[in-house]
Amino acid sequence: MSSVQAFHMSYEYKGILTLVFLFMITNLRSQHADRFQDEVLEIQQKYDTLWDASKETIVFTGSSSIRIWKNLDERFPDYQIVNTGFGGSQTSDLLMHSEALVLRFKPKKVFIYEGDNDIAASKKPKAIIATTREVIHRIFAQDPATQIVLISAKPSIARWDLKKHYKKLNRKFKRLSKKEALIEYADVWKPMLNGRKLKEELFIKDGLHMNAQGYAIWYDVLKNYVN
Repeated sequence: MSSVQAFHMSYEYKGILTLVFLFMITNLRSQHADRFQDEVLEIQQKYDTLWDASKETIVFTGSSSIRIWKNLDERFPDYQIVNTGFGGSQTSDLLMHSEALVLRFKPKKVFIYEGDNDIAASKKPKAIIATTREVIHRIFAQDPATQIVLISAKPSIARWDLKKHYKKLNRKFKRLSKKEALIEYADVWKPMLNGRKLKEELFIKDGLHMNAQGYAIWYDVLKNYVN
């Protein structure tokens, strides 16, 4: 085989690999877009009847710690609270569904809880912050006067071995909040600890999600940001 033939074969092979790679990325993105489609649609349908567009709205969004906070609106009866939490979500999922879960409500304030599942999926804090910035950019692009509260990642029994990664992420959330007057950082990490030890009584059997005691702590922290 001549060197010219070898070059052309190599070039064609690289071209095939590139096409395969692009197909895989497109397919993964499609799957990624679809994996919360039903849940997002269900949330939309719920608030088609409950949401009053004439009232100021506060949106709580993010992963399952928000989704299963069942009495969230009862905790803040003087406000129109919209809970668009969707279980298992990561920051990239919130970015993808930001129109349906945040922007459509034209919120006065947005509470975001993401990063918990990202760290568990081995994503780097730097990458999580980059995606968080994109979410924030979209919110400010619609209304630069929107107030945003970044809720710190929480500690948990199930993911206690990842605590150093969560602490690093929380430091980055805090630094991010200091760069913009309308972004605040709400620390739920420290109140869920007893010194350096986790308050294990705050969790249900799975060791990841909180019981009423855990949510009572969250309420004590977040009420100051709601009001």
